[in-house]
Amino acid sequence: MNLKNRLFWIAAFTAFFLDQLTKYWIVQTFKLGDTLPLIPGVFHFTYVTNTGAAFSLFSGKVEWLRWLSLGVSLVLVALGLFGSMLSRWDQLGYGFILGGAMGNGIDRFVLGYVVDFLDLRLINFAVFNIADSFISIGIVCLLIASFQKTPTTPRRR
Repeated sequence: MNLKNRLFWIAAFTAFFLDQLTKYWIVQTFKLGDTLPLIPGVFHFTYVTNTGAAFSLFSGKVEWLRWLSLGVSLVLVALGLFGSMLSRWDQLGYGFILGGAMGNGIDRFVLGYVVDFLDLRLINFAVFNIADSFISIGIVCLLIASFQKTPTTPRRR
């Protein structure tokens, strides 16, 4: 079987697996609110829950966010399965976004909240997780892909 957009599926699985593995480790190792300074005052592991979107936006809106995560995931799966062959950067971008959306979506459906633990204190950043990181990396990949595309229609002078 020759799977189209193979890098897309590898990226999605990797992002999803690493997200779920790290969240499982945090939940099994920490109590809610516990923090472990890796670089004191700069970077900590801090176990918190988030009923909103990335960076606690729309806090308490877990009901519609779970459906948004599912919708985004289904659209991206359809793109990977039925869409045309994607460029390498598009495959990475959409795959990482799919993996992140699925990771946070599973949390929202199963737990009713998202597990967050990456705590950048140096810049007083919101606590986030691996899924959020992969979604952000995916967006950067799509931006790179957009700069590499050439215009399809010639410009009129």
